[in-house]
Formats: sequence, C-alpha cells, structure tokens
Amino acid sequence: MEWWLAYIALGLFTGFSAGMLGIGGGLVMVPTLTMMFTAQAGFPAGEALHMALGTSMATILFTSLSSLRAHHKHQAVLWRVVLQIAPGILFGTLIGTLFASHVPAKPLAVFFTLFVCFVALQMILDLRPKAARELPGAVAVFGVGTGIGAISSLVAIGGGALTVPFLTWCNVKVQKAIGTSAAVGFPIAAGGSLGYIYNGWGHAALPPGSIGYVFLPALLWMIPFSMLAAPLGARTTHRLPVSVLKRIFAALLIALAGRMLWKLFS
Repeated sequence: MEWWLAYIALGLFTGFSAGMLGIGGGLVMVPTLTMMFTAQAGFPAGEALHMALGTSMATILFTSLSSLRAHHKHQAVLWRVVLQIAPGILFGTLIGTLFASHVPAKPLAVFFTLFVCFVALQMILDLRPKAARELPGAVAVFGVGTGIGAISSLVAIGGGALTVPFLTWCNVKVQKAIGTSAAVGFPIAAGGSLGYIYNGWGHAALPPGSIGYVFLPALLWMIPFSMLAAPLGARTTHRLPVSVLKRIFAALLIALAGRMLWKLFS
C-alpha cells in the first residue's frame, strides 16, 4: 500500500503518453516497475522483470482501450488500416518470438537504431513524403505489419514506435497515424497480457496478489488513472501543431533507441 502514490503517478504518465503519441508507455513503465518491485519485500529478484513486463502489458490493455476511444471520437482512427495491419503485427510478433534465440540481438539493435534515427531526423526536419505516395494494398499492409511485429518482438519495443512512422511516410496525417496506432495496440496488449498470465500461472515464488506475472495491486492503482489521462493526451494531440507533434515523437524514438543500445552493450 505504501507504493500507491508511485503507481498512480506512473499510471497518469502512461495514460497521457499513450493518448498523445499512440504508444503503450512500456518504455518508462517496464524499467520503473522493475525498480519498484525489486525494492519491495516478497518479490523474488529473478522475477521482478517478468512481473514488470506482465503488469505493464496488462495496464496497456486498458490504457489503449481508453486512448483509441478518445481518438475515435476525433475521427482519427483508420479502422480499415487497423483491420489490415493488426493481424500482420500479431503474426510477426509470433514469428519474432519463435526465432528470437536464432537472431543475433546486437547487430539487429544497431540496424534498428540507425533506422529509427533516420526516421527521427526526417520528423525533426519536417521532411515530407512525395505528395503522390499513399497506403499500399491490404496484402502489402499485412506484410508491413508482419515486419513491424517481428522487429518489435526481437528488440523488445511496442509496435507504435514503427507503426506511426510507417503511416506518416504514407502521407497519413500524424494525428490519424497516432490514433490508428493506439487502436492497433489493443489486440497486441490483449495477447501479451494473456501470455504473461499463462506463463506465470502456478509459479510458487510470486508475491500474493499475483495472477501469473501480473501484479494486481499495482495494476488496480494504475488502471483508473491511466484511463483518466489517456483522453487528455488524445485531446493534446489534436491541439498541437503537426510539426511540434512530429518533434516530440522523434525525441521519443531517439530515447527508445538509446535505451535499447545501452541495455544491450552495457
């Protein structure tokens, strides 16, 4: 109970970032929860990260629902694209998970970092794609989703970090790219939450209040405040100038790539 203020603050930040940028918030949530769980009595040291990942994914499930509802009210969700790209992302995530042990992590991380920095630079400089460029057909969008899902699972990032740049590259307005990314995040979070519950089910060393690798006391504090903050973030998205929004997202991409490299090479 003494950690409830920290959980509330983390929930507010996660919800706001999810609504504003169409991402889950795991970039901050996972390391923060890992530190919190490690500092608390009753958490086995070897399971703190698993618990943080499971609890983060379960929180994102509710946050993404609130975020996509808010963006839908602004007519900023391209549901046709969601139906085409979400199955591809889920399929790619499965492929990435199966082959994770066979793919060298460091070269992949370096490639991903260079790609992310290139995308971020385009956003910072506000370089615009060719006016004639548009979204490809359903099969191609499914294929792109498969690639996004595979890369996301291999380098441990959320799909929104790649979905938003892809959509903006196809001349989708950045607010609609963020709203569509938020909708795509819901089925990913649902599948991930069930996976962490299943994999941690019956683990004897987990603290009381756990359902698999999901820690309910933290989850129940974070859910209402993340869902409260998500619509505020979505409204902020639709009030900010496009150039400002792109620069904020670019800064997030660079932070994400830097953290991943530090984790791999430290």
